[in-house]
Amino acid sequence: KMSPCCLLALLAVISLTLAASPGVKVKLTDKGIEYGKQIGMASLQQKLKTMKVPDLSGTEKVPPIGKVKYSLTGMTIVNLGLPKSALVLMPGTGVRLAITNAFINLHGNWRVRYFRFIQDRGSFDLAINGLTITADIAIKSDETGRPTVSTVNCVANVGSASIKFHGGARYMEYIEALNTMLYLKRLADVITDMNPHLKTFNVLAKVDQYAEIEYSMVTSPTISKSSIEFSLKGEFYNIGKHQEPPFSPTPFSLPPQDNNMLYIGVSSFTPNSAGFVYNNAGALSLYVTDDMIPPSSPIRLNTGTFGVFIPEIAKRFPGMMMKLLVKTVKEPTISLEPNNVTVQASGTVTAYAIQPNTTLSPLFVLNMEGSVSAQMNVTGVKLAGAITLNKIEMTLGTSYVGQFQVRMIFSDYLFPCLFIFIVSALIEKGFPLPTIGKMNLINTQLQVLKDYMLIGTDVQFTG
Repeated sequence: KMSPCCLLALLAVISLTLAASPGVKVKLTDKGIEYGKQIGMASLQQKLKTMKVPDLSGTEKVPPIGKVKYSLTGMTIVNLGLPKSALVLMPGTGVRLAITNAFINLHGNWRVRYFRFIQDRGSFDLAINGLTITADIAIKSDETGRPTVSTVNCVANVGSASIKFHGGARYMEYIEALNTMLYLKRLADVITDMNPHLKTFNVLAKVDQYAEIEYSMVTSPTISKSSIEFSLKGEFYNIGKHQEPPFSPTPFSLPPQDNNMLYIGVSSFTPNSAGFVYNNAGALSLYVTDDMIPPSSPIRLNTGTFGVFIPEIAKRFPGMMMKLLVKTVKEPTISLEPNNVTVQASGTVTAYAIQPNTTLSPLFVLNMEGSVSAQMNVTGVKLAGAITLNKIEMTLGTSYVGQFQVRMIFSDYLFPCLFIFIVSALIEKGFPLPTIGKMNLINTQLQVLKDYMLIGTDVQFTG
């Protein structure tokens, strides 16, 4: 269970890094803060109801008896209500949680000793009504970059309090205020108790067997009167190997929109870092055999088909099947312009003849240069897209079977499909957006702007 400030702190999945500019920005608006408060207050109330109230003991002067030693044990909260609450942003600091008209009912056991030898004991019921609590909560990052929350100030006023003692003297009423102060201290502890949970939060989201994406905070959150903005690293890494790419994020600013609960800006740096990672991992490569080619294709991967256009292949490798190795030669480049996502990629296609003993004999190497357009969308909590080919150019790189014209073997189906393959891993599979827990994105819109994509969405927690 989490309080509203925990939800706010976790919503961007934040931690501190040394990057100069963020790859991803997340803005939580007033609408999102109000939703977080509603579900967070229910969690806060439940946690307060079930918290353990420690025993209390001390000495008080009770006229005309004098010093009375007392102990309060076995205290439990039997009822608690937080009917009215407000969460207000404090620019540059954090949030202010204000609870009004709250009530608490406690039950416990009491015991007193006075005149050194006289003892008394019994039980009590304490009712506090009209309780007003104001807690100022700072949201920061620790030395590891993970978020921390702390209570800067906690003030309470009690409208009325009544206590009923069972089985003992009335002078116990003089120490009833201690119970109220004890409760206020525990409220501050509940807020501070979030930090162990925040420290265990994993800021790395696994994408697949090759990559993970880090949503770590590059600066402290920017808190204004109407929103909290988190600047996140938004960078792909090879799993277990964090190597920085030879490029940096381009600074960008989120527009002043507030119709949705949450706005996520994803710069071109993020998918470009994915291209760097997947290329380094060798994930943008594939062996293609004839059984992977649709039966409708006129191009078959055998030396008979290619030998029609390149006689030397049929002469030197008669009746053999072929295999193609498709791979990128450098990381693809993603550019974002208004309403347009373009992926530029360079690759090679190496053709082999498969010998009877399964040895691969190289035939030729083709160079590929091309681009695709991507139609981006948000599916679930992932950003993904569908791609269409813009253009492709193929040239002969190396030939082991004599010179030939590439256009003679160029297929309007086969080679464009091979080119699309080497960029599809970046776009069609998609990658997770920064979310927490069982969080769904609803009423989502996506815009492609200059150098970044803007996702406006509402959120819904299912548990």
